[in-house]
Amino acid sequence: MGGNSINLQQVDSAQSLASTFSPIHEVIFVAIVCMGQFMTQTNIGVCLSPPDIVGDSFDIDDSGILSWFMAGYSLTVGTFILVSGRCGDLFGYRRMLSSDSAGLHSGLSVYSNYILFIFARVFQGIGGALLMPNALALLGATYQPGKKKNMIFAIFGAAAPNSALLGSVFGAIFSQLAWWPWTYWTQAIVALCCAALGLLVIPSIHHGTPFDKSFLGLLKALDALGGACGISGLVLVNIAWNQAPIVGWSEPYVYVLLIIEILSIAAFFHVEFRVAEHPLIPFHAFSRDVSFVLGCVACGWGSFGIWIYYFWRFEEKFRQVTPLLASAQFVPVGPMGIIACVVTGWLMGRMRPGLIMVLSMSAFTLGNAFIAIAPVHQTYWALTFVCLLVIPWGMDMSFPAATLMLSNAVERKHQGVTASLVTTVVNYSISLSLGLAGTVEVHVNNGGHTPDDIPKGHRGALYLAVGLGGLGMFLSAIYVIKGYRAERQPAKAKHEEA
Repeated sequence: MGGNSINLQQVDSAQSLASTFSPIHEVIFVAIVCMGQFMTQTNIGVCLSPPDIVGDSFDIDDSGILSWFMAGYSLTVGTFILVSGRCGDLFGYRRMLSSDSAGLHSGLSVYSNYILFIFARVFQGIGGALLMPNALALLGATYQPGKKKNMIFAIFGAAAPNSALLGSVFGAIFSQLAWWPWTYWTQAIVALCCAALGLLVIPSIHHGTPFDKSFLGLLKALDALGGACGISGLVLVNIAWNQAPIVGWSEPYVYVLLIIEILSIAAFFHVEFRVAEHPLIPFHAFSRDVSFVLGCVACGWGSFGIWIYYFWRFEEKFRQVTPLLASAQFVPVGPMGIIACVVTGWLMGRMRPGLIMVLSMSAFTLGNAFIAIAPVHQTYWALTFVCLLVIPWGMDMSFPAATLMLSNAVERKHQGVTASLVTTVVNYSISLSLGLAGTVEVHVNNGGHTPDDIPKGHRGALYLAVGLGGLGMFLSAIYVIKGYRAERQPAKAKHEEA
């Protein structure tokens, strides 16, 4: 009875909270919370269009170092999101929904060197990790289930397709027509304004989760030991794979990082299974289906991470397109992404999520194949334009399909962690895949000594993306076949009984 009364009180508070908003208050509230999604995705776009301009200011042109501009951000978004949701549950979502000021530091790095810039990008990723899950939790806790809540979540999701596009456009405008640090200084100003407005319009929501308020009790509630081991392992393996193409695999510290990473991951599993009272990831709740789904997501979004970086390198480095023109060429991704979101929502009620995942992986694979075989001097309206029409279907079909598939595979009490896990896999696979692509590039381009060698390395990286997409298609097809067989077995047994 006690548990039931708690649940009823939480639902009532959610109803009364949404109903207490005035129309203007509600519009501002939804806009500020959706800015969490917007700022997170925009931070990917701002480093797509002007990497050469930023690199020139630091006197670097190494593709491996330039890839860190995006990989560093995705790395920390993917790893720290593991613990940010738990922090929101314990300390309140409004407190955690505070944008970071690393945009200011990124701009100021122009007075130092590229190492500070990469570190600032890494800290921006921590801000993105804090924004995403807590913004979703705020919307979920504020609105009761129904059409209005579905509409609000649709608005939140629709912010994603165009955020990276707008980020690339403004990054190109500031970098090409003014000075690239203003891209990040402007971000810092917007983040500060959103944080101030958030304190005014976002209500303080407390779930009343009981935990020991002592320091030791707090560490246990956060699963600090498991979080430290998990984050350390994920960060180190990513650093090793992204640094290896730059310094070479023969560098001793690369192997040392990999060894420490293996030990950290082993310690993480030991803590989660044997030590933690409140584990970050309830592995006991996950089935084999979860492994299939996360494998598909990792392959598809790893493929996308390679595509989005090397697409822009292909346009600006080989086709000599300016950042502004490249941003204009990238525009089809925005409206096509919105169309894909609407169509996916329609298909979800009429088609198996596994089949939607197969279509998504096919879109990732085809999009990478189109740009991998595109001749340098071919017109934009041929393979490049078609590629931009196809890729958004991979992005906007895979995430909702994966979330629904995992939702059906685990118990209700583990629904929140599954959504966070999908987001973790998406962002982390983007970062890790860039390291894998860089390794392929340096082993294929023959050292990049001739003009023909450099495009060869880029195409090698894109063919890796095609392979990852193909692997995702294979895994998703197995999942679909497995689902059909599981459904046929009860029907067959029922027929035999009759």
